[in-house]
Amino acid sequence: MTRPIIGTVASRVAIAAFNLLLVALAAQVLGLADVGRISLLVLGISFILLVNNVVGGGGLVYLEPRHGTVTLRWLGYGWAVITAFAAYAVARTMHLIPDDLLLHVPMVALLQSIASIHLALLLGRERFAAHNSLQVMRAVLLLCAFAVLLRMNGARLMDYVHACYLADGCTALLSGMLLSRRPGQRTDAAQAMIAALRQGLPAQMANALQLLNYRFSYYLMDRFQGAAALGIWSIATQLAESAWLVPKSLGTVLYARVSNMDEAIRQRDITLSVLKLSVGLALLAALVLVAVPEALFQSVFGDGVTGIRWMVLFMSPGLLAMAASQALSHYLSGVGLVRHNTIGSGIGLAVTLIAGYALIPQQGAQGAAITASCAYTASVLYQVVVFNRVAQARLRHFLPDRRDRERIAQLLRRLLAA
Repeated sequence: MTRPIIGTVASRVAIAAFNLLLVALAAQVLGLADVGRISLLVLGISFILLVNNVVGGGGLVYLEPRHGTVTLRWLGYGWAVITAFAAYAVARTMHLIPDDLLLHVPMVALLQSIASIHLALLLGRERFAAHNSLQVMRAVLLLCAFAVLLRMNGARLMDYVHACYLADGCTALLSGMLLSRRPGQRTDAAQAMIAALRQGLPAQMANALQLLNYRFSYYLMDRFQGAAALGIWSIATQLAESAWLVPKSLGTVLYARVSNMDEAIRQRDITLSVLKLSVGLALLAALVLVAVPEALFQSVFGDGVTGIRWMVLFMSPGLLAMAASQALSHYLSGVGLVRHNTIGSGIGLAVTLIAGYALIPQQGAQGAAITASCAYTASVLYQVVVFNRVAQARLRHFLPDRRDRERIAQLLRRLLAA
């Protein structure tokens, strides 16, 4: 397991770096207003993918050994096409997407859906290296294609859309070719569909609430402050959320360990050790971002980018809260209490709606940062209450102790040796 874990962490860091380079390039060449429009475009695609992932998402990892690639692959394709057509019809009827992007958003989402189906099935076969390599390849292709297109026939927003077609199309094609080498077994399609819905519906409900919790502020910023202000806010959020890269990886490792433990006390202790480490690493990342001079951000993202340090500072309580949530949410999933993650996300979304409408119209990005901190903190406080009740944890258990280092080392040693 050493290489898969290291590869997963390394690929996430690499993808985050390439994405930030893409945002910097867009800000320098297209301007902050188009950075804001790109963030809304990506968000629209993300909502389509949420619906697609009910059948074609992470549940395929669990289902692939049980139902086979062939059956699941064609079910996923069919669902992806239905999802794309439905998204197009809804967007056209409700005028949710500008006319010049009306067809492109569902088409790019369709390509990403097909790629996500292939990647999930590769994970189901434990093809970790292929999965991680393809994701990094997609980020590299997107950045390189975007950079080339910007220099051809004048820079414009559609250059990003065309780069998505190339990057997502190549990822879907290459991942499909890898899957075709070993087609696998066939099973009853109806049973596989029922199993996919049982796996996917609860997970995507929680993911949808969490995505709205993270990104509803984008819509509010665009509505009340304009596309350029949204561009700055989207840059700030991507930088701030880099503090979660390692905590998310630790959470994934924790989920695997807790799922295979029977002793409640050991589950509690290892979860708390991961929580403390995650919060510590997130705090370090936040301090680094706050310490970066504004001039450096402006040299990377353009002269119009101001106030990033203050946005990160106001977001810091929420960043630490969500770092803790990476441990708590994976614990709750590992002990079969996923519904509490959904409830926590719902509470966070409610706070986002209330605080966002109250603060963002008047205070702009600063209000959005405060809103994010309030929402993330409310969400994790609910998880803490549930965790304390289920795991019988007390305040003293949340304080660092000498055994935390030993527990973390033991967790990693066992997983790496598995």
